Amino acid sequence: MIRDFVFLPNPRRLEFLGEAFPLKANALICVQAPAVHENWLAARQLQQALHAIPGVDWEIVGGATAPAEQIGAVLTVTPSATVHPQGYQLTVAQEAIHLVASTPAGLFYGVQTLRQLLAQCGRQVPTLRCNDWPDYPNRGVMLDVSRDKVPTMATLLELVDLLASWKINQLQLYFEHIFAYRNHPTVWQEDSPFTAEEIVELDRFCKERFIELVPNQNSFGHLEQWLVRPEYIHLAEAPEGCDTPWGPRDKPFSLQPTEESLNFLRSLYDELLPNFSSRQFNVGCDETIDLGKGRSRGLAEEIGVGRLYLNFLRKIHREVQGRGYTMQFWGDIIVEHPELVAELPRNVVALEWGYEANHPFDEHGALFAASGIPFYVCPGTSSWNSIAGRTTNAIENIRNAAANGLKHGAVGLLNTDWGDHGHWQPLPVSYLGLAVGAAHAWAHDANCALPLQDALSRFAFRDETGIMGRLAYDLGDVYRLTGVTMHNASILFRILQATPAQIVEWLRANAVGDLPQRLRAVLDAIDGIMGNLHNASMQRDDAELIQREFTWAADMLRHACWRALWALNIERRVENDALRQWLLQEADKLLPEFEAIWHARNRPGGFARSIARLQRMRNDYAEATL
Repeated sequence: MIRDFVFLPNPRRLEFLGEAFPLKANALICVQAPAVHENWLAARQLQQALHAIPGVDWEIVGGATAPAEQIGAVLTVTPSATVHPQGYQLTVAQEAIHLVASTPAGLFYGVQTLRQLLAQCGRQVPTLRCNDWPDYPNRGVMLDVSRDKVPTMATLLELVDLLASWKINQLQLYFEHIFAYRNHPTVWQEDSPFTAEEIVELDRFCKERFIELVPNQNSFGHLEQWLVRPEYIHLAEAPEGCDTPWGPRDKPFSLQPTEESLNFLRSLYDELLPNFSSRQFNVGCDETIDLGKGRSRGLAEEIGVGRLYLNFLRKIHREVQGRGYTMQFWGDIIVEHPELVAELPRNVVALEWGYEANHPFDEHGALFAASGIPFYVCPGTSSWNSIAGRTTNAIENIRNAAANGLKHGAVGLLNTDWGDHGHWQPLPVSYLGLAVGAAHAWAHDANCALPLQDALSRFAFRDETGIMGRLAYDLGDVYRLTGVTMHNASILFRILQATPAQIVEWLRANAVGDLPQRLRAVLDAIDGIMGNLHNASMQRDDAELIQREFTWAADMLRHACWRALWALNIERRVENDALRQWLLQEADKLLPEFEAIWHARNRPGGFARSIARLQRMRNDYAEATL
């Protein structure tokens, strides 16, 4: 009876006992809990998993007073029954299934494991004992919904269900300007924002699945969408732009740290926060790259830019605390000034983020731990700036974060999914990174040997052939065959948004060996990876859309290879017009397909900005001359 079963995440302790529990055609799911309604969704999900097995039709009842021979499963919530409040104990005996938890959340998590088991074993359920609980009490996902791509409510609700099945218990939507602030309509009116009504609905949906929807509004940097407008430019630190670590900028980026800016933030908080049931609030405050280089230059020279930042952060904290919230903030600026970390308020949560495999989570975690500041580790899915992901980087980045967060006592892991430079990556590309984050946030050691490709196929793509998990994994690493490494991006993505001269510069500076040969090796690898797509058997309503999304992603990576060969030919003054014309024809196919898959999951706002980047790529071919 014992065979290899796959789980996502892997339970911490699981022992198969060598026998089987044969599922009856008709039996009862008994819910024993102080408040049955809090556990009804978990019971319903178990019932649906059972009903998916031919010939099985079980009924849910409250209590366990029915005759023993009628009982098939008992779901029990007993305070302090488990070591961890989110833990559970699952026992499959030869007579019945028993699931015990201390809280409704723990019961819900146990049902997720049981659902995954039932999906693989049919009517002969292996007898087992499972004792499971999480490493991190806070296991979050943050979605970038401000950089062009704003998902529909249907897309979000489906994603929440998926994340809940992986035991994620926190969700943040990254807001810059994408909430419908009624006192500030001009900034969002063309961008399909989230309304208060939608946030309340999403909050309720999340809460039923034991996910805390944490409000998120960047409050210092990353406010270009506001500050470029005449009615807000007076709040900008550098209205005309300035030199920054990212190079010269000609647009404002951060708030000037003044009382007037605080009044602006107060108006945002008072509209946004009442729509959430969470008592946490992520105020952002990352990457204030122009602070002290504009209107606050004199003050920065007097007290230092680190002190200037900290002073305004503490004022924001007073606003957040005064409204009854715990403030989360990105920790990147304060770690540049380690001497100031000890001056942070004790009741904040620092978010230590970094997205490369070798990010110094160890060093920065030690800094926050030594200062007594609660902190999360915040890796990422590595999907952005990539088209198809960066598989190995995502896995190593998340493992690094999880291991060093545990080492230094982090209280949460927040896995981020960004949308830089047009948010071109389709949502299913992010499933791999989201799955890895969920696994390591739940039980790091138990998931280091997770059979990721199989787990991804079964529990993200619902493809029992295993093809989709392997395809997503391999396509996400195909860029590595170029031999070119770049920070926070794949070279193939950068090629699509760069000029021919930039492409040649990057390739020459970083590549090893024969560049054209390496690019053709990438093309061959993509063909091999995608050749089996038609044999996948995804049991999802959007299976056809997922196939289109991965096909488009693969075509974009192929296009990047040929675009790079075209750029190298220009440099060598090789006759290139036939390739240019072919690239133009291919671009004319890629653009409408991008539009179709975008609108299948996302709102219209932001699309024009995103596709403009693709149109610039196309225009390079239309305007080029030999």
